[in-house]
Amino acid sequence: MQRKNIASGTSWEPIAGYSRAVRVGASVYISGTTATDQAGNIVGKGDAYAQAVQTLKNIETALRAAGASFKDVVRTRIYVTDIDEWEKVGRAHAEVFRDIRPASSMVEVSRLIHPDILVEIEADAIIL
Repeated sequence: MQRKNIASGTSWEPIAGYSRAVRVGASVYISGTTATDQAGNIVGKGDAYAQAVQTLKNIETALRAAGASFKDVVRTRIYVTDIDEWEKVGRAHAEVFRDIRPASSMVEVSRLIHPDILVEIEADAIIL
């Protein structure tokens, strides 16, 4: 089985030694993804919903690069810095996954890699 590493081009990947996504056979694993634009700027500062939307767009880009789509996602893990914002983040997640319904969890963490980042999402997909 071949392994394909997929990079997003951010400066963090070589520093921390990871790939945005890894595809092995029919399985795709998306690393923790945040709300950054192509220039690496944080999108939606102070707005958990806007950050979740941008994060999911970034995940979609990684899925496409791996030959997958949202319909292939079987699990998501959502990390938030304020669990009181769960409905906003959940709404963005439902806009994408309402009919797909992957297994999912959402947990509060004390902080993420940058103080302006409120949401980080991981995803696993199986291409059928």
